[in-house]
Amino acid sequence: MQLTLEFGGGLELLCDSVKIHNVDVDLPAEEKKLTMKHLLAWVRNNLIKERPEMFMKGDTVRPGVLVLVNDCDWELSGQLDTTLENKDVVVFISTLHGG
Repeated sequence: MQLTLEFGGGLELLCDSVKIHNVDVDLPAEEKKLTMKHLLAWVRNNLIKERPEMFMKGDTVRPGVLVLVNDCDWELSGQLDTTLENKDVVVFISTLHGG
């Protein structure tokens, strides 16, 4: 499944300072749909190059990371259970900044 993943607010630093990634994510074995839970595990294993604890806590994103799926807050679409479709755009933005 082809997806566009965007990282902002400092999260791009965890991905070799690359903000936009056009990726091809395979469906997990025996699954008929790709969910955000599967995508987050894929991102942790394939894109995050350093300090994954700054991006994820357990099997979800850390508090303070805004997640948008096609410009819609993932909290409105089911969070980890959000089903993704081909060509979706998923944006991760850190809302936490040092001062």
